[in-house]
Amino acid sequence: MEQNLLQQGPLLDKKGHLIEAGYAFDLVKQYDRKAIKAPKWRIKEWDYYYIGNNHYGIAITIDDNSYMGLASVSLLNFDKPNYITRSSMRLFTNGKINLPSSSANGVSYWKDKNYEIKIVTENRKRLIDLEVKNYVDKKGLLAHFELTEKVDGSMVIATPFPKKPKHFYYNQKINNMVATGYFFFNDERIYFSEEDTRAVLDWGRGVWTYKNTWYWSSLNAKNNGHEVGFNFGYGFGDLKAASENMLFYDGKAYKLKDVTFNVPRDSKGNYRVMQKWTITSKDGGIDLTFEPIIDRKDSTNFIVLKSIQHQVFGKFSGKIKVDDLEVEIVDAVSFAEIVTNWW
Repeated sequence: MEQNLLQQGPLLDKKGHLIEAGYAFDLVKQYDRKAIKAPKWRIKEWDYYYIGNNHYGIAITIDDNSYMGLASVSLLNFDKPNYITRSSMRLFTNGKINLPSSSANGVSYWKDKNYEIKIVTENRKRLIDLEVKNYVDKKGLLAHFELTEKVDGSMVIATPFPKKPKHFYYNQKINNMVATGYFFFNDERIYFSEEDTRAVLDWGRGVWTYKNTWYWSSLNAKNNGHEVGFNFGYGFGDLKAASENMLFYDGKAYKLKDVTFNVPRDSKGNYRVMQKWTITSKDGGIDLTFEPIIDRKDSTNFIVLKSIQHQVFGKFSGKIKVDDLEVEIVDAVSFAEIVTNWW
């Protein structure tokens, strides 16, 4: 598979088409919402953070899907497997959330009568402060985190959609950020240390087609004495110009080619996501097992707008080979997901 390395410059031309498709290690293309020529209600912008170690995790989302905006916070306990997700929605945001046009600097902010989330980005650092006054049963949630980028490179991809020249997917994953902080809920304060806690940012801007299914997995861990992470994904858009698969190891990024999620199915073809998966590649360079702990699932159906989501958290073990490097992973907790959206 030949993969196109993106060049510096604008993301879109005067017609609102991608100037080029491909991948990069940095956010080399400039995103401008005003340059989009597709219907404005199709624009989707989001910041998603996952911060975790082998015991606890927290997932934080702010997004603006134009016809609606969403703030969401999930708490996960892997020692006593359970999770809580609470979200806030507002209609017809149409860009009014003002998410930054770059991942490098800016403020992502959500405030309503119950939620306040503020994420400030500057000089490869991110400060996250959030408060949910009534998270569960009138019990509030407070959290504060500081994330620091350490890897020399990230996963960036510009992806077109077949027969839809004004639709595109522009995405960056910043893996293996060192994380410190805490969340306070139900009279318990859970601390996260730079010794064992890492984070990922999923930063995305684009115009999607109506129905999509994607497979995504992200690992961010200090494992076996090394900094180890990866981004695996496929199923979304036309990936002929590049895959979104990368390995991150001891501060460096390595480009990978194909990947396949081998998820067990029942006799009717339905996924059994809580059974053991394998993740492999055609050349044999990726050979991982994934043992599920929690299925953070969600299913919504508003007739026209539907979503079926399985973000599964569990333990990764196995090997990844690229060039002359062989990386071994042992019982590192993170996630893999299968999502289908009609929106």
